[in-house]
Amino acid sequence: MSLTQFFIRAAAAGTLFIATLASAQSEATGPIATKAGPMYFVRDEYGMVALIDTQAFDHLDAKRSVHFDETAGANGTVTRMLVQTSSGPILYDFRSNPPLVQRVGQRMTLKRVFWQSEEVVMQSELGWYGFKRGKLTKLQSSTSTYH
Repeated sequence: MSLTQFFIRAAAAGTLFIATLASAQSEATGPIATKAGPMYFVRDEYGMVALIDTQAFDHLDAKRSVHFDETAGANGTVTRMLVQTSSGPILYDFRSNPPLVQRVGQRMTLKRVFWQSEEVVMQSELGWYGFKRGKLTKLQSSTSTYH
């Protein structure tokens, strides 16, 4: 194998690895298969209502349902979801029923989302942030070199 072929294969493998960690953006309104049951976003006079089956579990200030999903298992059910709203992202954790709802508390427009065990790493126009157990942290890049 030539050096060029090696680098092409390495780049492709790296891209596939990152793609498995990154979450795709979706505008699906439902039904969305979650661990807590089928979920729907329904428009009301104030924005959107998030429902599991027919039970409302959150009201959000959003004109559309833009969300980033973490899926698990062979059937691809959603375990966690980060929803973009006018007042900032909201994390839904479907591993419990009713779902745990945590507001990030910072207005930002999300570009990319990565799921890392219990932490959600978000890239926005404001930079990189981590959100874990209800706490938002601005992430800093490291310039340390280790030998």
